[in-house]
Amino acid sequence: MKKTFKFAMMFAAALTLTASMAACGDDKNDDNTPQPEIDVNNADDLDYNEAYAEQWANYMVTVSGLLSDDASRLYSEWQNGYADIFKNHNSDEYKSAIECVEQIFDGCIDIAGEVGDQKIGEPYRLYQSGNREEALYAVESWYSWHSRDDYRNNIYSIRNAYYGTRNGSISENSLSAVLAAKNADLDTRAKALIQAAAEAIYAIPQPFRSNINSQEASAAMDACADLGTFIEEELKPYFSENINDEATLDPIVKQYVDQVVLPTYEQLATLNAALDNTVKTFKQNPSDANFAACAEAWLVAREPWESSEAFLFGPVDELGLDPNMDSWPLDQSKIAQILKSQDFTDLNWREGDSEDKISKAQDVRGFHTLEYLIFKDGKARTVK
Repeated sequence: MKKTFKFAMMFAAALTLTASMAACGDDKNDDNTPQPEIDVNNADDLDYNEAYAEQWANYMVTVSGLLSDDASRLYSEWQNGYADIFKNHNSDEYKSAIECVEQIFDGCIDIAGEVGDQKIGEPYRLYQSGNREEALYAVESWYSWHSRDDYRNNIYSIRNAYYGTRNGSISENSLSAVLAAKNADLDTRAKALIQAAAEAIYAIPQPFRSNINSQEASAAMDACADLGTFIEEELKPYFSENINDEATLDPIVKQYVDQVVLPTYEQLATLNAALDNTVKTFKQNPSDANFAACAEAWLVAREPWESSEAFLFGPVDELGLDPNMDSWPLDQSKIAQILKSQDFTDLNWREGDSEDKISKAQDVRGFHTLEYLIFKDGKARTVK
């Protein structure tokens, strides 16, 4: 999820749109009635239609291809250089193992804060202030109703970083294991707070978009805040002051890279390549079954991304791959315009482009643009 929250501007523009259905004067149905075309003035409620099936599939394939390319590049950048830089910590960026560990903790602090304060907190505050429709549109992943799973996977990314594994077990070469040997109480509290945040998020009634103002949402915000504060004020300082020798930390950093980061990004690349193939199959044969297959492939491909968000540093940050893949909120009206024009050049940007141009490109590609094209009201779209 892009860190800069541009929702207010996007939503204000969306509210000015009319809901009239445009008609194409030359294209007629068999009964001589106008064939529907893509209604750019009704982007928030646009439906898939056979009349513009090819345009819809073209956009899906373009976005899924970009996602697959970005995921592959991210894995390659780590595998072919950055992993060694981090493990060896003999560069200007990282000069010691404790600096690497501090970076790991910083990533955990960032995502705990983002989940609690932005992903849950922004819609909650908007709702509380009376801006209920804005609150709805601020909920990430609301097309698929996948918000809770996304947020819990974000917390699992913290767990994975701390445990040194991806399956919930604790590696002997992990931050948790080395802390347990020196300060068992602090380690117990860390594990309890991680679990509490994950459980609090999943306790929010489904879907989150319909329960923004719930007591459970408020409790989840508090649990994420408690976790982030604990890592920042207790866990990270304890390591910096008490567990900072190379001999102890080198195996932990290696385990983290080899058993958490690299496998996560490898899976991300593999599953997004599979998603791209599924979308290409849909383009060749649009059907309800293939729409459903795209929806399932999107859900599966998204999981490793969400469970990587505790380590949004290095190539994912330096190359702009985070907002490329996960920018939110979307520019829905621009998506509809691209669907109609079939001009996909606006999805691309180059190094040296203005920040505004880059941001606009990232707002019409990535997981959430594909989500918009595949899902509606928590279900796969259907062929009309």
